Amino acid sequence: MKPFIQYMKWTLCGSTVFVLAGITFFTIGHQPFLYSLLYGAASGAAASAAGLWNAKRLFLKKHRLTRKEYAYIKENLEEAKGKIIRLRRALFRSKSIQMLKQNAEILRITRRIYLLTKQEPKRFYQAERFYYQTLDSVVELTEKYALLSSQPRKNKDLSMSLSETRMTLAELSRRLEEDLHELMKEDIDDLHFELDMAKHSLRK
Repeated sequence: MKPFIQYMKWTLCGSTVFVLAGITFFTIGHQPFLYSLLYGAASGAAASAAGLWNAKRLFLKKHRLTRKEYAYIKENLEEAKGKIIRLRRALFRSKSIQMLKQNAEILRITRRIYLLTKQEPKRFYQAERFYYQTLDSVVELTEKYALLSSQPRKNKDLSMSLSETRMTLAELSRRLEEDLHELMKEDIDDLHFELDMAKHSLRK
């Protein structure tokens, strides 16, 4: 379940406990109204905190991660999110028609890798090259290309630089595909295994 949904779920649960506990303390416990509010709020906060803590514990157990590992991965994902936002802005600033298809593909693959890792944090270790090398290179080159291509007058040197940047970005686009393939390698292997099993059963 997504973190936001978990948060809303346990916040609602805490609010319900707050109301029920407050009414119970006031009507059955015969506590003053102010004390009933305080006891209810404390009960609701405790229920919400316990629920969120348990949800996180189950999440870490499911993905076989320690809290330290998850904190490290989450920090890297936050950094990557900022870089992808920069990448999207730079791609939209680039008005090169010949780069349009490649730009769309670069953005699609980077978002795909990011979302897969966010959904299954353990995959981060299969995509370390993407997070530590490829993404940085793509963002920096795309931003520089967008800046240079926006210049009103282009001399020979600038045109050559733009051409070289386009070729390098094409190579990085292929590297992104490799990074995605590495991330999906286990899924692909599992699919091949299932296909082999299905073919074997059909031959019987």
